[in-house]
Amino acid sequence: MCGIVGYIGQKNALPILLEGIKRLEYRGYDSAGVVLIDKGKLKYQKTPGKIVVLEKMLKRKPIKGFIGLAHTRWATHGAPTGINAHPHFDCHKNIAIVHNGIIENYAQLKQLLKKEGHKFVSETDTEILVHLIEKYYKGKNLVTAVQKALSKVTGAYGIAVLSVSEPNKLVAARCGSPLVVGLGKNEYFVASDVAALLKHTKRVIYLEDKEMVTLTLSGYKITTIKNALINKKIEEIDWDLAKIEKAGFDHYMLKEIFEQPQTILDSFRGRVIVDKGEVRLGGISKDLNKYKKIKKIIITACGTAWHAGLIGEYLIEELARIPCEVEYASEFRYRRPVLDKKTLVIVISQSGETADTLAALREAKKRGASVMGIINVVGSTIARESGSGVYTHAGHEIGVASTKAFTAQVTVLILLALQLGILRKTVGKKRTKEIIQEIVRIPEKVKEILVDNAKIKKIALRFVSSHNFLYLGRGYNFPIALEGALKLKEISYIHAEGYPAAEMKHGPIALIDEKMPVVVIATGNSTIYEKIMSNIEEIKARKGIIIAVASRGDIHIKNKADYVIYIPKTIDLLTPLLSVIPLQILAYHLAVLRGCHVDQPRNLAKSVTVE
Repeated sequence: MCGIVGYIGQKNALPILLEGIKRLEYRGYDSAGVVLIDKGKLKYQKTPGKIVVLEKMLKRKPIKGFIGLAHTRWATHGAPTGINAHPHFDCHKNIAIVHNGIIENYAQLKQLLKKEGHKFVSETDTEILVHLIEKYYKGKNLVTAVQKALSKVTGAYGIAVLSVSEPNKLVAARCGSPLVVGLGKNEYFVASDVAALLKHTKRVIYLEDKEMVTLTLSGYKITTIKNALINKKIEEIDWDLAKIEKAGFDHYMLKEIFEQPQTILDSFRGRVIVDKGEVRLGGISKDLNKYKKIKKIIITACGTAWHAGLIGEYLIEELARIPCEVEYASEFRYRRPVLDKKTLVIVISQSGETADTLAALREAKKRGASVMGIINVVGSTIARESGSGVYTHAGHEIGVASTKAFTAQVTVLILLALQLGILRKTVGKKRTKEIIQEIVRIPEKVKEILVDNAKIKKIALRFVSSHNFLYLGRGYNFPIALEGALKLKEISYIHAEGYPAAEMKHGPIALIDEKMPVVVIATGNSTIYEKIMSNIEEIKARKGIIIAVASRGDIHIKNKADYVIYIPKTIDLLTPLLSVIPLQILAYHLAVLRGCHVDQPRNLAKSVTVE
């Protein structure tokens, strides 16, 4: 959530800053602003709404300078207004700050600062920080003032600060909210995501919690908040802007849906040996002996990653025969979980920065459990702190509503469950080979589903005016029902609920009438299929409208469902990788047809870095 871009160099900063925050639009935001130092003054512009509004304002009143900051804000304290938008300033507008995160003790600090004569104009917690810096700043050392201010705050922050008294210095710091430093030729950058920097440099340094950087025209210096000097490794980004462009698609989400044959392949490539029936996850190889003794697994995550975790629970219990629970990361550390050294906690996060999931990870480590991460973003905080884990290799995901990251997470969980099963001798060689052989076929089967994009769009046209959807699934497809409903809610703003199909009779059946579309995932073994067909009969008896996702070759479903979307046959435990695809496409087309902003749905952020 939110986006920070900072620049110091020999070029006009404004175009670089605006381009940078445009690259971060996918993170979600509701206001934007920029500030530059020019001729000893802070020149700024900020506004609620999209960056395009900010650009129009800057065309009417252009500003320039060789050092500056830009920000996109996702409201936490105070409505999205021009006053609450970043940057924020001290009493005399000599110091400017942009901030991601939440200052938890802002109310107490605000009262103290008010007593000392500080005047506040916004409703934000961020403004407290800049006034704290003003309090400790004597016009000589911005770094020291920032350090003293940060020592007084509780919460999460990624900040960047400028002062007219030191017009050739940019200071940035992080604690719980990501920041990366970009190293160019005679120019330096800071941003909350490398996507903002890629046009200018691929040489970066990732800041960790309680670290700060001072950028000047002559170089950079990294220290702790307590001013201890740190030598950090410079890393080289191995992907480029082409990977985060739309490539001819109308939206990033649609592009990412269509990328899934490749991203699923990338998630298992080099990790399965088909002829030997082996799985090799290099990121956990050093811990396999420890995992052999594990008595319990807890998977913790948020949102879409939580749904992937539910599938992981089914997989691990079936293949590895280890008791497994799935927890919302936002609740995990508040309920005193029972953990010990024979418990493995698996944390799943696309960004690797999700605040609740990171907090769960730290709680698990504190209580002595082993921790493993399933992460997409290399170098992210969770990836670094988990110590052991697996990257999904889904590539940069721009759309706020996750698609390819989800199927990549599920693919990795399949491989993990298999490796644990092989390790513990709970899955035989023959079955392992059968599963691996079928995994290798999945990307081509996904391609077959994508061919039906236009057909699914026609189904979506029928339901543009619907206000409610019900999604039903059994077994491995129950989490897919949840995920399908979430996708619809996220991007089309249609209310939708996912349920285990048998639970329909315990309440939701009361909602069904001739206006209620019900998406039923009608695949699975013969027992599950027969039960699902019974559920469909119950819906039809109440005049509900059935949209069925069924296995290719199923001729009986046509006599029961109003609409059928066919997917290729596969073994039960791999079905989620196929059954989720038409639900992603259906949600996408309903959102577009309703005029919704697909890639940046209202009120949502890509990387939720606050609790």
